[in-house]
Amino acid sequence: MPLALLPWPASVTVVEGPPLRTAPGSRREIADRLADRAELTFAEGHGFEGYLLLVSANGVRVETSTQAGAFYARQTLAQLIEFDEQGPLLPAVEIRDAPRFAYRGLMLDVVRHFHPVETVEAVIDRAASLKLNALHLHLTDDQGWRLQLRSHPELAEHGSGSELGGGPGGSYTLEDWRRIVDYAATRHMIVVPEFDLPGHTHAVGLSHPELVADPVITDEVRRAAEESGGGLPEAGSPYTGTAVGFSSLRRDAEGLEDLLRDVLGEIAAATPGPYLHFGGDEALGTDPADFGAVVKLAAGIVAENGKTPIAWHEASAADLPRGSVAQYWGFRTPGNEQAERARAFVERGGRLILSPADAIYLDMKYDAETRIGLTWADGPTSVERSYAWDPAAVIPDVPESAILGVEACLWSETVADLADIDTLMFPRVGSAAEAGWSAPAGTEQRTWESFRERVAGLGPAWAEAAIAFHRSPEIDWR
Repeated sequence: MPLALLPWPASVTVVEGPPLRTAPGSRREIADRLADRAELTFAEGHGFEGYLLLVSANGVRVETSTQAGAFYARQTLAQLIEFDEQGPLLPAVEIRDAPRFAYRGLMLDVVRHFHPVETVEAVIDRAASLKLNALHLHLTDDQGWRLQLRSHPELAEHGSGSELGGGPGGSYTLEDWRRIVDYAATRHMIVVPEFDLPGHTHAVGLSHPELVADPVITDEVRRAAEESGGGLPEAGSPYTGTAVGFSSLRRDAEGLEDLLRDVLGEIAAATPGPYLHFGGDEALGTDPADFGAVVKLAAGIVAENGKTPIAWHEASAADLPRGSVAQYWGFRTPGNEQAERARAFVERGGRLILSPADAIYLDMKYDAETRIGLTWADGPTSVERSYAWDPAAVIPDVPESAILGVEACLWSETVADLADIDTLMFPRVGSAAEAGWSAPAGTEQRTWESFRERVAGLGPAWAEAAIAFHRSPEIDWR
């Protein structure tokens, strides 16, 4: 049975010799104690996040080039802890490790249901334990505006008091934002803010009706209203339903460019990470020419503020600055048009983040009986299906060097609290973590059989950490 390591390291060698015995305590206490006492050496040759971890009966030694590498060695150390009748132990091992992709993210939607700072911090802890290094926060959508800005306080004043189903909503102050960003940095994670445009902007119209078009009511919007409640969207009224694609900014609206410059400039200044996400998806009621113009404007403003623009893959056909990033959220097997658009974007100097919806959209149900979740991404997503893909194989003829990384996405239509987040995240977030960190699928321990055994081995640690993970029948939980 393989060691319960997730994501699987680049190289694992079990060394002959007795294990390392240590004093009792929780896994986190033990790992922190051993890491604090470890022989730590900073040396060249391990890359930005790589490390060498040696465990023997005499103790722990870590060699790395950066503090990030030392942090990831500590996460691996925690996963090595086992228990027998004599107490806690760690097997004697030599682990050499470094990530496959530079960007390994998790997206949390805080709009459909608002999640307080404490919940976001808990999500950061969970993501960092699996060596994810980016938290993408979806901050604006039709149902609300979640960040209070000094340049335009009216956006949150009018747009934050609602959420899906009619709940109270909420918003973050800039002090909250700094707390989130600083907390993530202690876990070697960046924060990627997203202000979605030109679609998903109904909440903008609550304070700036002159900037948004009237809602476009299609049969799909009517169907969503019938299925989930919330009524049809009405200009000037908060929206609490699940329909998408009905809202749009008006390209010809006086003041639009000024607002975008203020909003995107302020969040860029408040966020130290290199990326800023401006959405660009599901603007179904927007004229294609207007869509392209607004996307080009927003991407240019992001770049002018020193950030790399990220947008959902629909925006990749627009005139984006060289080096921009498109986040692909189609299925593991894309349609011909999607694949060709992605290849053309890469040829123009773009890079890709892969978030195949039928694998690592964590808001999907596990099966028909799952108490929360959705099914639109080709039905429920089992744990096995979440694992059965490889980033390099999604878009044919795109070189791996053009793939910035992988991101699991958790939309919050059915997600009201941390327990809901845990249930849909775990164990499937491990599939995304391994796709982003480990060797290609099918090599060494990168198989479904190995993965499900290693996930089973982590069950006690997740339970000890009070993670409300889904005990999928696909896993032989110990």
